[in-house]
Amino acid sequence: MSKQNILIAVGVIVLILLILGASPFFVLDLTQTAIVVQLGKPVRNVTEPGLHLKVPFIQDVTYFDKRLLDYDAAAQDVITADKKTIVIDNFAKWRILDPLKVFQAFQSQRGALPRLHEIIYSELRVELGRHDLTEMVSQTRSEIMKNVTERCNEKAMVFGIQVQDVRIKRADLPEQNEKAVFARMQAERQREAKQYRAQGAEEAQKIRSEAEKEREIILAEAYKISEELRGGGDAKAFKLYAKAYGKDPKFFEFTRTMEAYKKTLSGSSTLILGPEAEFFKYLKKRR
Repeated sequence: MSKQNILIAVGVIVLILLILGASPFFVLDLTQTAIVVQLGKPVRNVTEPGLHLKVPFIQDVTYFDKRLLDYDAAAQDVITADKKTIVIDNFAKWRILDPLKVFQAFQSQRGALPRLHEIIYSELRVELGRHDLTEMVSQTRSEIMKNVTERCNEKAMVFGIQVQDVRIKRADLPEQNEKAVFARMQAERQREAKQYRAQGAEEAQKIRSEAEKEREIILAEAYKISEELRGGGDAKAFKLYAKAYGKDPKFFEFTRTMEAYKKTLSGSSTLILGPEAEFFKYLKKRR
């Protein structure tokens, strides 16, 4: 076989291998590290980005992201120190520091997630179980999450993982507890509303009583002034009457009798007197 034929045969074999996915090359991105695995065992840790070689069919490459990663867990129940059940929705920031340890423990980056979840949830459950519900929503919440982060990182470092931050996105009461809390809040608001209405009614009664008191005082004062004015007017009138009577008694008697006629003989009044009564002396015909 000629040299040319040998080169052609080698080229065909390489082409077939490439078609079958057995390339001896792999590319490592700037954001990645890789573990070269031979027959299930790690043989080389690749950290430099670029084109690298591996043995086809014998060696495989497992990639790991070396950036800061997000971990977002599903909401789960946690019991607080005051025996309140709450639903915690948490997240974490983590990074792979030692890909070889991660591979030896979990075989892949995705395989590490269940263990990471167990560590974070366990520490959350333990730490939150030491605090009341009110403490979780107060200023101590940041201190609680700091303690959880430190302990999670301590346990995760055994597997080559660094936990940089653990946070609670949301803390809710279970649905059945929410209904009970809502009913209790509603009853409390109704009690407060009744209390405010009672206080308002009491204040309104005080205002009405004060206004009624002032009204009676004003009316009494007005009556007093009117009686004083009326008394003064009557006194002046009697004084004028007496003065007029002293000047001409007969004329005064005549005018007073005419006024009496006007008041008593008008309208539907009935007056029964004898014909010789003194009252009618000005009505008698003079002869």
